[in-house]
Parts: sequence; C-alpha cells; structure tokens
Amino acid sequence: MKKIYFILSFLFISFSYGQSTQNKGDIANFSMYPNPVTSGKVYISTEKNNAKEIFIYDVLGTLVLKTTILRKELNVSELDAGVYVLRVIEKDKVATRKLIIK
Repeated sequence: MKKIYFILSFLFISFSYGQSTQNKGDIANFSMYPNPVTSGKVYISTEKNNAKEIFIYDVLGTLVLKTTILRKELNVSELDAGVYVLRVIEKDKVATRKLIIK
C-alpha cells in the first residue's frame, strides 16, 4: 500500500513540475524565498504583487493549508518539516513550486 502512495505522490509531483517554467498561465516574475524554509515564513513576490490565493499540499496530495495573502509574507510555522507542493493563484495566473520546510 505504501508503494501505491509513493507512486501517486511521485506522479503528482512530476506532473506539477513537468511544466515549462513560463507557461501562458504562469505568474510573471514569480519568486519564492527562502526555500528551504527555516524561520516559519516564506516570501512570495510577483510582478504585480496582487492578492494571492495559496494552496499547500503534502506529498500525498492532501490540502494542508489554504489561505489568501495580500502582501508577500506567508506564515508556514504550523506545518511540519517536510516537502510540500505550493500552488499560488494571482488573478487568472497560476504558479506551482516545491516547498521544503526544515
């Protein structure tokens, strides 16, 4: 059963990151730092810096955090150490990245 979860999570991550770095729907000038996160806060900046919907998934594809940020700072201190998938939606643009929390 663990192998199935591993394969499913591998496929989920592969499809998420198998995209080109700048699609039509990708957010312009997207940057996220620091990664890996050690302080409990990650900063997300874009070209327009509008309000952003944030979705964070664990490696099994379970939604562990859903929030909206108006500025650049995202508090991830409640999440356990591990590897996550971060999806950011700004207006009609989307960016998906790997997020590591130590």
